[in-house]
Amino acid sequence: MRKIDGFNKGVNFGGWLSQCSYEKLHLDTFITESDFKTAASWGVDHVRVPFDYNIIENNDGTYNDEGFAYLDMAISNSKKYGLNIILDLHKTAGFSFDYYSENESGFFDSPEYQERFYRLWEELAKRYGSMAPHVAFELLNEVTDAEFIDAWNRIAKECIRRIRKIAPDILILVGSYHNNSADTVQFLDAPFDKNVIYNMHCYEPLKFTHQGAYWTTDIIPEERMAFEDSVASPEYFEKLFSTAIAKAEEFGSSLYCGEYGCIDVVTPEDTIKWYKAINSVFVKHGIGRAAWNYKAMDFGLSDERLSKVRNELIKLL
Repeated sequence: MRKIDGFNKGVNFGGWLSQCSYEKLHLDTFITESDFKTAASWGVDHVRVPFDYNIIENNDGTYNDEGFAYLDMAISNSKKYGLNIILDLHKTAGFSFDYYSENESGFFDSPEYQERFYRLWEELAKRYGSMAPHVAFELLNEVTDAEFIDAWNRIAKECIRRIRKIAPDILILVGSYHNNSADTVQFLDAPFDKNVIYNMHCYEPLKFTHQGAYWTTDIIPEERMAFEDSVASPEYFEKLFSTAIAKAEEFGSSLYCGEYGCIDVVTPEDTIKWYKAINSVFVKHGIGRAAWNYKAMDFGLSDERLSKVRNELIKLL
């Protein structure tokens, strides 16, 4: 399996341009230049920046330079501090991974929504496609239902075909259904070319990493679990990732984990144990990754609660 140069270990800047209020004060202050400097001091080589289509796109499908200015700032500051950057489309017109709070649907059945998606990526490619290998593209965050996979394989292929006319070499990440689960990578088509890689997310075991979560029906918020009772171990992650690793090896491709982490309900000590287990498998197989999340969002690595273990923790990213 090929190693991903420049995107080996990173951190997410989630909650800035996605899953947010979209108020200008928030967009101007949640992430600033100092945060890129801090991330670089942690020894990561890249940041993943989730953004929503409505940051850069108006209701009529035209584009918003004020919104693009935030992506420009992210790219400029990442370069300034020696970081690469993944631009992750977290929400597109007609689809969001978040069923509970976003009013987006119909994308996988709608040629109109799909064409809008293609045009958006063509615009991103025109603006940033020449910045490879510093910049990479992630087509869409967390496809949800299994029934979408055939449409998604087709949509991803067409989108990449259009991007390649403008940006022939930029790295492109593609994830599968069940919210980028590792065990669904196997259902993705072969990579379009050598610069398309497989993407997964990992918050397993969910009852451990999401204990206390209030936004999902998969968790009973009152239940708690210690690491020792979680079944998480290097062997557990080896098995969990096995089909994704096999898929990447079959095509001589790479594997990337765009999100992984523990909720702030987990103790700092148990957080370290979980990161140690998953990181050992990432390192063994050369899997690139970006931890969720740099700050806040219930997973903040820079939050005060982790101050006593942060030096140890950032070594495990």
